[in-house]
Amino acid sequence: MQKGFNSDISYKGMTYHVQTEDWGVENPFFVSQVFRQGAVLRTIKIPYTKVLPRGTSSDAKAISVALETQHFSVLDLLVSGQLL
Repeated sequence: MQKGFNSDISYKGMTYHVQTEDWGVENPFFVSQVFRQGAVLRTIKIPYTKVLPRGTSSDAKAISVALETQHFSVLDLLVSGQLL
């Protein structure tokens, strides 16, 4: 199972690192953090219940798709200027 995604992206001449993790069913959240030069600029924490139709009882594929969707949504928000 995919536990997370990491991406480096340039926006307005600055490089940002975006990390998205699945904290697992014991702590059912997807957490994305945006870093610049090692400092956390933004943290986005979404509970399973907001994005998975069956919450913590969702299957591994649904969790994986939700994790990937969150990561790429954060990247889109960043490059569109809506996140910072």
